[in-house]
Formats: sequence, structure tokens, C-alpha cells
Amino acid sequence: MGLVKVTKENSIAYISMNRPDKRNALSIELVNDVIAALKDADEDQAIRAVILSGEGKGFSAGGDLETLHTLNESASIMKYMRRALEVVQIIRKMDTYVVAAVNGFAAGAGFSIAMAADFIVAESKATFISSFSNIALIPDLGLMKALTDNVPRPLVKEWLSSAKPVSADELKAWGLVNHVAKENLMEEATEYAQFIVDGPPLANRFVKHFVNHAEQLNYETSDLQETAIQTLLLQSEDNKEGIAAFFEKRKPNFKGN
Repeated sequence: MGLVKVTKENSIAYISMNRPDKRNALSIELVNDVIAALKDADEDQAIRAVILSGEGKGFSAGGDLETLHTLNESASIMKYMRRALEVVQIIRKMDTYVVAAVNGFAAGAGFSIAMAADFIVAESKATFISSFSNIALIPDLGLMKALTDNVPRPLVKEWLSSAKPVSADELKAWGLVNHVAKENLMEEATEYAQFIVDGPPLANRFVKHFVNHAEQLNYETSDLQETAIQTLLLQSEDNKEGIAAFFEKRKPNFKGN
């Protein structure tokens, strides 16, 4: 995993895209390394949260134009696109919560990756840019749906078609950024993630997947799934620990079982 930096500390996996000279543009090598790091973190039982960031002046500039410029056949373009798409698909599907820590800019597919994360912590000067229209493309890696599900459509069309930089504060006003860091991005992202680290892993896993698929469920199906999940969780050791901690007036020590 030569193009990502990975550090594991205090139940958090810090995964940082490490191609600063290319603004963390998504070369196939970087994509492969990010996918490998995310899978490794999700399989590590000691990890309860992932903080995904970018080295240098920005989170990611998105697709690697140098790579795309060399792809002149549909088959090779599709192969690259499908592999890049795996990054956001893995973030959505993995059990572990992912916090995107955005510095500088998240442009193009970098914006898409940030939006795929479960939470976004962005520095106060960070900007999010759908830069696809500058090179006569449409947004990809799920960006159009992610925005349309959360922001009025006229505004989404403006952001996407004008390639207008959107500030962290503006995205926070729309509920898309969870926290705007005023001083140290990584320190504040780590502090933000503490509710995940300290929380119940099993319950958090079910919350992530349920919320990510809620739009596909009607109320009857949703009620049935909630009841089935709750029945399982009420038999968990973490539930017993939570109840004991409540009566003993102490902080619970959840272990994920």
C-alpha cells in the first residue's frame, strides 16, 4: 500500500491518500491501495472507526486525468471506472463507520468519496467542487444521487453544472458536513470520532446499514427489520453492559459482542 499512509491507534484506522504531488488524484495504483486499506480496516476487529484523509494541500482532486488521457477504448475506461467506483461502494458496504477528514479541496471524484463517507469533518477553508463540467463530463462515483437525496434539485443542478466551489460551512448548513474544524483538522476529526469508538459496535453496524438502505424499505418492512434486529441486540453482552452501566452510573465498556 505504497500510495496510502495507514496508522492504527486507539481503535481508529487513519488512512491517508499519499499522492500530494498529484493532489491525490485517483490513479489506478492509489485506488487499489485505498481499497486494500479500507478492507483491512474493516476486517480488523480492533478498529471501530476509519478516518480517511489526503496528504498535502487537498483531500483529493478526483480522477487522474493523466491516466484517463491514456484510455481510448471503452473496455479500458470501464475497467478504470468500475475499480474507482469500488472505493465508494466499499465505504457504503463496510461495517465500520468512515469519517472523511477534508482539507483544502475535495474535487470531482474526491467530492464523491467524501460524500460516500458516513460523516464529514472539514477544515473551515475546505471547498467541495463538482469539477466534472469543466472537462465536459457528468459527476460519477455516486455524487449526483448523494446530493439529490439531500439537497433541493435546483441547487444540485447549479453546483454540478457551474462547477461552483461550495464551502464547508454551506455544506454543514445542508447537513452534509458534520463538523467544521476551526484549528487542527485531524485532532478534531479524532475527537469527533470518539462517540463511535466509545459506542456499541454491533448497534452502530446495524444503524449504518439500516440508514443506508432506509429509502428502499416501506414502513411495514422497516418495522419488521427493526424488531428483528432489536431482538438480537437485546440478547447481546453489550446490551447487558449498557444496562449495568446505567444503573451503576458509569460509562459503559462496549466490546462488540
